[in-house]
Amino acid sequence: MEEEMNAVLPESSVSGWKRLGWLVVEIILFVAVLFVAAGLLLGIAGFLFALSAEDAQKSGPGMLIYEAGMAIGAVVALYVVCRIGHRIFPDLKARAGYAIIGHVRELLAGVGVAAALYGVGFLLLLLAGGVRVTGINAASSSLVQTWVFFFFVALFEETACRGFLLGRMMDAGVNKFVALFLSSAVFSCLHLANPNFAAVPFVNLLLAGVLLGSAYIYTRNLWFAIMLHWFWNWLQGPVLGFEVSGNRIGDSLLTLQTPDAPLLNGGPFGFEGSLVCTVLMLAGIFLVMRYYEQRGKNW
Repeated sequence: MEEEMNAVLPESSVSGWKRLGWLVVEIILFVAVLFVAAGLLLGIAGFLFALSAEDAQKSGPGMLIYEAGMAIGAVVALYVVCRIGHRIFPDLKARAGYAIIGHVRELLAGVGVAAALYGVGFLLLLLAGGVRVTGINAASSSLVQTWVFFFFVALFEETACRGFLLGRMMDAGVNKFVALFLSSAVFSCLHLANPNFAAVPFVNLLLAGVLLGSAYIYTRNLWFAIMLHWFWNWLQGPVLGFEVSGNRIGDSLLTLQTPDAPLLNGGPFGFEGSLVCTVLMLAGIFLVMRYYEQRGKNW
């Protein structure tokens, strides 16, 4: 029966279906290794630091250790999946996407794009009366702690959604733009349980996923996405004083007063719930993809 199918379908088509089938196995394997590795790390941390269940739900050392465990577990899971996938399909390169040499430009661009988007967005909100700064807490004790915390958040989510899901779909032969959209939809759905989640936040987080993956589909490197995600969250919450995807994480440098205009300022979900964010995300996606398309023509 298999010989008959091979006689009808081109070899590349058969290989494509095999890779799509293997993608399902990889997803199961990734999740399994992620939770085993993270579980071991968190178990060791819980033993060493005697963390209580209450501590693990707060933005203190317990929450930082939790995110670090999940991030390291995701990196380990991606490495295992890449190695096994390369064994089964030797023609595929086992790419994790963490190389820094040759990708410093993407790393710096991630920080720059985050700063530019928030600089423009915050200025527009101030001019439109969408926010008002009522105080500055220069002695905020959580800026450094949340800076480290959000690095692990970015490392975990980018490893899972871009490094694994987007990358392995592309390896399986899925069109890069289709894979980008699907992985971004999954990224947005991961936030469904967040406080005050609604239609506009769903669209904005989907667009955020597209923006985060826009460089990856051309470079297969994660540092643009990691740095953008890292500084986007940190600037949004601990620095400017918005909720981060509906959550209040620690103290903030600025204290904001927001009028009841959620479409303008995002309301209780934070800036990611605003139409200003929607416009800036679309502009960011256009500029990043245009850059790589133009750069590709010159290669």
